[in-house]
Amino acid sequence: MALRVELVSPERILYSGEAEMVVVRTLGGGEIAFMSGHAPFVGALAIAPAMVRTSEGDEVFAVHGGFVEVSNDTVTILSDVAELASQIDVERAQRAKERAEERLRSGHDAEAEAALRRAHVRLTAAGRLSLVP
Repeated sequence: MALRVELVSPERILYSGEAEMVVVRTLGGGEIAFMSGHAPFVGALAIAPAMVRTSEGDEVFAVHGGFVEVSNDTVTILSDVAELASQIDVERAQRAKERAEERLRSGHDAEAEAALRRAHVRLTAAGRLSLVP
C-alpha cells in the first residue's frame, strides 16, 4: 500500500502523489522515515533536505522549516519555503553560501548563519554537498 503525499508551500503544491517512503528531518528529533501504516505524527521541520521515494525513484526537496503531519497513510508537509532539487539555481546558492561565510568571518551574525543553513540545504538537495556536514 502506498502513502499519499502532499508537499505544499504558500506559492504552490510542489509534490502531490503516491510514495513508498518519505524522509524528513525534524527539529530536535533527527531524521524520520514514514511508510504505509505509520502511526499518526506531527512534527516541526528543520532546514534540511526531504526525500520522497516513489516507484520511479527519489524526489529530493530543500525544505526550509515548516511542519509534517502523518495520518491514515497520508503525509502532508507544509513549508514556508521549499524547492524541488532539480529547480534549484546551484550557482545562486553557491554565491549565497560564499556571502554568508564571508559575513561570518567578520563575527557572529545570526542572519548570516541562517543564510548559510539555507544555502547548504539547497546545495545538498541539488547533490552538490554531502548530507553529512
